[in-house]
Amino acid sequence: RSLVASPQALEDQYSPSRWSRRLDRDTIIDIHFEVMAAGTERARASAQTLLHVPYGNGDGEKLDVYFPTNPSETFPVLVYIHGGYWQCLSKDHSGFAAPPLVSQGVAVVAVGYDIAPKGRCCPAEAAAACIAQPPPTLPFVLCLGHMDTMVLQVRRSLVFLMEQYPRIRGIYLCGHSAGAHLAAMVLATDWTEFHVVPDIKGAVLVSGVYDLEPILHTYVNDALHMSREVAQRNSPMRLVTPAVPAACEVLVAVAQHDSPEFRRQSQEYSQALRAAGWSVSLLDLAGVDHFNIIEKLSEDSYVLTQVGGRAVPRQ
Repeated sequence: RSLVASPQALEDQYSPSRWSRRLDRDTIIDIHFEVMAAGTERARASAQTLLHVPYGNGDGEKLDVYFPTNPSETFPVLVYIHGGYWQCLSKDHSGFAAPPLVSQGVAVVAVGYDIAPKGRCCPAEAAAACIAQPPPTLPFVLCLGHMDTMVLQVRRSLVFLMEQYPRIRGIYLCGHSAGAHLAAMVLATDWTEFHVVPDIKGAVLVSGVYDLEPILHTYVNDALHMSREVAQRNSPMRLVTPAVPAACEVLVAVAQHDSPEFRRQSQEYSQALRAAGWSVSLLDLAGVDHFNIIEKLSEDSYVLTQVGGRAVPRQ
């Protein structure tokens, strides 16, 4: 649980741009968007792709597939889930890490989802604008841009991959910031109602938020409109279950220049997984901040690229 008492201090702790040593807070966000978009454009130009594949009916329910350069009969897939505090970025910023992987026989899938400005938790009379068929076990309406919906969309994307691509021989999740939160929520999924169990072999969670309660009273929640109940049921820290024999390996990575709160969240979540019997490693990366910790995944020589790459078996 966060020990930050002052509202302003909490705002600062959950403002990653304040903690970078490289650039001022506005410039670093602009540069981050540019780097991710440019890297994705290069990946699309160099790889065999299938873009804007719908996995559902929502506007944001689309994914991009980057196929291995020389695919074998079956191949592993790295599923990348973008960050942006659940309210910016997209799959169009998410293909940057594909080149080092597709050259080694690994497919990369960039998942899109409907981010928060699309809407808030809407009243029942506005349900026509919401997702038409929420799972029957959920006692609330799911609306585009709501936290419950984003979690469900990412889960559905994996079900779609399993059903549409039978050549997949293992899914490896990678998420950054809000995307790491969504990936961690995938790990906490009860797949019974989906009638498919994705073959998740590993997860790389980078600079994530695993307890949403501290952000309830920060600027982050201005667009999310989360209640305490929503934050609690979507907090991976509250949903850690005992590892099953086939549980995947989890790598939790955090930057030296992430804020103390981001670093605390990564440390406590990895400790909770370990206490529940999961195979988990915590990687504390020196000399990077909340932004270039993920940007550098496009570099073959980057330590996180190498560590993550070793976790994903080649063809």
